[in-house]
Parts: sequence; C-alpha cells; structure tokens
Amino acid sequence: MSELFIPRGTHAVDGFDLAATPAIAGWPYSGLLIKSLAPGETLQLATADREMAVLPLSGSFGVQAGSSSFDLRGRTGVFDAVTDWAYVGIDTDLSITTASGGEVALCTAQATRSIDPYMVAAEDVQIEVRGGGRGTRQINNFLSADQHDADKLIAVEVLTPDGGWSSYPPHKHDEFSDDEVELEEIYYFKIEGDKGIGMFSLYTSDHEINETWTVRDGDTVLVPKGFHGPAAATPGHHMYYLNVMAGPSEPRAWRFCDDPDHTWARGMLDAQEPDPRLPLTTAAGRT
Repeated sequence: MSELFIPRGTHAVDGFDLAATPAIAGWPYSGLLIKSLAPGETLQLATADREMAVLPLSGSFGVQAGSSSFDLRGRTGVFDAVTDWAYVGIDTDLSITTASGGEVALCTAQATRSIDPYMVAAEDVQIEVRGGGRGTRQINNFLSADQHDADKLIAVEVLTPDGGWSSYPPHKHDEFSDDEVELEEIYYFKIEGDKGIGMFSLYTSDHEINETWTVRDGDTVLVPKGFHGPAAATPGHHMYYLNVMAGPSEPRAWRFCDDPDHTWARGMLDAQEPDPRLPLTTAAGRT
C-alpha cells in the first residue's frame, strides 16, 4: 500500500508543493494543499464544493474570501508558535497574498452546508496537553469537532517532543458504531532539526495494510482505514503533524476505537505526569 505514503515533493501538482486531493487519495472527503509563496505572490482559487481552513505554516498572509478580508499574523514556523487561521466556506472566491513570503496549508473537505468566512486569533486556539510520560503530546485544536463551525472538516495540529510517542495506543475511525465515526485522515509531518526523522505505523486487523514508514520533513501519510499509530519522535527531533479529517457523519463528530490489544496503554500513560516540556508553543511563541 505504498500509495498511502507521499514523500515530500512527489505530489507537486498545479503549482502546489503538495496536492493530496480526494481524487488522488481515492476517497470522497478529505484533502490537503500545501503552497509556498514567494514575497509578493498571490494564490487565487475558487473553493467550489470544498470548505477550507487557511493555516499559515510559516509567514504572514492576507486572505480575501468573497467580501471578507483577514490579516493572518502567522508565525515563523510550526515549532515557534500557535497561529491564527481563517475558515472559508463553499462557493467562495479566495485570494491569499503575502508580502514577505511563506508556506500555507489549505485543509479541505467536500461539503454542502454554506458557512460564512471567519478568522480565529492565535490566542483563541485551544491548546491541550494530552497523555502523560513518554506519551504526552500537545494538541492545537484549531478546528477540532468541538471547536468552531464547519460542515465536514476537522483539523488539528499535534506536537510530539523528541523521544516521545503520540497517536498511541493505535486507534481507528473507519466505520460507524456507538464508539466510532467514519473519518478519512491525512497526516502531514514536519520534523525539527537537520535531516530529522520520525516513525509512523498504519495497519488493519486482517493485515491488508501493515506499514511502518520513516517520515521526514514534508512527508504525508493517507489513512483510509485501519489502526494508525504510534507516531514516534526520535531523540533530538521534535515532531509536528497536521491532521485533516472528514467523513459523512451528521453531525460532524470525532469518535475512535483503540486497538483492543493496546488500549491498556492509554490508562497507563494517562496516569503518569505530563512531560514538563509541553506545551512547546503558545500564541506568544515558544515556551
């Protein structure tokens, strides 16, 4: 299932550094576009049947969404601060500009409900420190299922300190049940430090998928089904990933099921003291 792993630079389509569209992924809902803009450059597109979260990865951006305008202060990089961001709904002409240059992520989902564009300041992004011990991670819930409005789109940032583990125990959300909601998911990785690497696993109970990848800065993994995790940050290299999720659920929700062979680890880790290095970042910068 190597088509689920997208090394950096291998899906540079239509001027985007990464175009993980539903058509490329082979599913209906989730998408992610990454674009590097030079100083003074403008990106113009129409959202059509996609809703979008405009998330600065580095740099500052002006966003014109229909008749709404937003100035995103952004950040110097994902390991330096939590960022402000903007939501843009379906059927909207979108223009993104930057005076100094930068990198922007467009988290997308196929949607039908029309929602007016809005902006969320970095100070209003909920920061969650989840887990304990080596399983502690920072979640920037900028568009989680319980934070801010969207039709289908769910998106969060996760920071795992060097030597730590996240997305653990392995869990899945590929069917509907009392404990689970069907969601397609994209993992987009950043690794801090020169030539840094991390690890990420994805598998199904029947072993149709059974993969562990070495992930580097700018790599992407598509998760159509199965148990995903752990994600491991190697010593000396903090790990970041942007999660983009969407699915057919009404209403929009995030529910998952642990691999029953490993669910015991959740209670074990939660009982430990959180890693004191977290949160690594806030709206004010690096801690």
